[in-house]
Order: sequence, then structure tokens, then C-alpha cells
Amino acid sequence: MQKISKNIKETEDFAKNFLNKLKSYKNKATVVGLYGDLGAGKTTFTQQIAKILGVKKRVNSPTFVIMKNYDLKNKDFEKMFHLDAYRLKNEKELFVLGWEEMIKNPKHLIFIEWPEQIIKAMPQKHHKILISHTKEGHRKFNFKKA
Repeated sequence: MQKISKNIKETEDFAKNFLNKLKSYKNKATVVGLYGDLGAGKTTFTQQIAKILGVKKRVNSPTFVIMKNYDLKNKDFEKMFHLDAYRLKNEKELFVLGWEEMIKNPKHLIFIEWPEQIIKAMPQKHHKILISHTKEGHRKFNFKKA
């Protein structure tokens, strides 16, 4: 699935569509890798997901804190995690954050910016969203199924 977003409303529409098609896993967390250059729109997309899921707190980039989590009142998920792996040197640093426990819980929805930094720790089956800029200055979302 590919989508061009010209504004925040279209990004929100893509986020809704993504959530509607998102399949949760029975035995483990649902992990979404957000791939794209700096400023591509990874955090903006995650903000729209959080808004749709009813998160009232302000959702901003976890670049400096590495991880933030949000409680959800959702039939499929109880908690949403937002990680930014940009500053991580390797997967080992992720395990200090409780990664193994986090990905075991099927009620967890996890969004990871810069997953290529920790690719060895990423579940083999994870959803991939590639975000890039178009020549016109819009955002292109390319969703690859897990």
C-alpha cells in the first residue's frame, strides 16, 4: 500500500487506514518499524496513530529519552510504545529498556523510529512503513506487510 500525503489530515487518514488493516499477533507484541530520513515524518505519523487511539498526552519525539509509553483504552492494545533508536549504538542498549518483556506482550503496540539501528533485535515479522519526501515536498508512505 502506498499513499502520498499533502497535509496532516491526509497523514491522519493514512494512519486510520493503517490501524484498520493492522493485524495484531496472538503471542507477541505488534511492532511497526518506521523507516525514513531525518524529518521524513516518522514522529508525525506516530502522533496521528496516538491521537486515533485516544492518547491525550502530547506525543513528541523520544530522541533524547529513547522511549515513551502511553496507556490505551483499546480492544486490541493496552499500551503503545514509541522508541527512537537513532542514538542507540546497537541492540544491546535496547535490552536495558526491557525490550524482551515488551515484545512478549500481545497487548503492546510498538512504533520504532530508526529500526535499522537495532535490526538484529527487531522481530522477523514486523510491519514496515517507509516514509520519504516527494519532489513536490509531500510525504510518501509505503507500507510493507510483515
